[in-house]
Amino acid sequence: MTTSSGHTELRGAFRAFSKTVAGYFAGLDVPLLVGVVLMGIIAALNLYGIGGADHTLFRRQVVLAGIGLIVMVLVSVVNYRHLKNHTLPVLVFYGISFALLASTLLFSEIRNIRAWIQVGGFQFEPSELMKLGVVILMAKYFSARHVHIKQFRHIVASGIYCALPALVVLRQPDLGSAVIIMIVWLVMLLSVGIRMRHLFLLVTVGVIGAYMAWIWALAPYQKDRIQAYINPYSDPTGYGYHIIQSQVAIGSGGFWGRGLGEGSQATLGFLPEPYNDFAFAALAEQFGLAGTLVVLGLTVLIVWRVLHIGRESGNNFARLFCVGVATVIFSHAAISASVNTGLLPITGIPFTLLSYGGSHLLSVMVALGFAQSIKRYG
Repeated sequence: MTTSSGHTELRGAFRAFSKTVAGYFAGLDVPLLVGVVLMGIIAALNLYGIGGADHTLFRRQVVLAGIGLIVMVLVSVVNYRHLKNHTLPVLVFYGISFALLASTLLFSEIRNIRAWIQVGGFQFEPSELMKLGVVILMAKYFSARHVHIKQFRHIVASGIYCALPALVVLRQPDLGSAVIIMIVWLVMLLSVGIRMRHLFLLVTVGVIGAYMAWIWALAPYQKDRIQAYINPYSDPTGYGYHIIQSQVAIGSGGFWGRGLGEGSQATLGFLPEPYNDFAFAALAEQFGLAGTLVVLGLTVLIVWRVLHIGRESGNNFARLFCVGVATVIFSHAAISASVNTGLLPITGIPFTLLSYGGSHLLSVMVALGFAQSIKRYG
């Protein structure tokens, strides 16, 4: 009797657990989850092909990917309406993100920029968290003022919220992250219906600001990168080296690639930063055009599902938040792929869910967790 009773209890517990798991997945956007998991697998294969199973970065990335999935799951069960209905947590998150971002200027340089908080062996890049903070704050700001968004003062106020972290990021200096923050602001303005004359004014100010940045704000190495982009062979062993080697890696991959672990540009050290900044080129060398099309297709799938979740939601905050998250993911992918192919100057922007790096990965997984929360709670 005792054994029979024990079996019955186990079956009951298993059925309850299965019902809980099924209920959880029923509330998720499964295509989004599948797209994220597949990108994680491809990223791991790409890193494995570059350095092998014993490479430290490969092992770390596998762990980070697992942690990222857990983070997304945990955030997805938190009701996003806490952010929608309350201003204080949004401002606190933005304030903490900005304080961490500003504190990077107190730390020593890594690869010529002060973008990381370093404590012992731990490194964290607050600009990635800041992007999420900007998305949340802009979604909150515009959703509360969508009726009055035609008023220019709201454009100015929202611009200040975005310009402050962008200026700190430029001071590091990290041009790529500053550009993405301002892209998020502009796309969200377009989403809420900015007047065309206001848009024209912003574009004019942006052009003037870019010219002034070239004169006073950009570091010498950033100017050299832009000039190398125009003609990389003018300095083939200096600032043009990255672009040339990236193009060689992509070209040598052909359509099907040279095979897993057979990318000589990456494995022999000719391709700089193959794990992060030039992960797309390393992927193209190993898996060819076919592999890059799969990655680009999965990125489009993820962006589309995030936007779909926003469209299906019942409120402006959720819609605008999803627009912001989709913009961050798409901007990172588009800029990184363009840099790797030589269409844009080198910016140091990682390819979302493909490049190595914990700060960007975990920040994106938190954002995707909130997107899943919007799907769950509507």
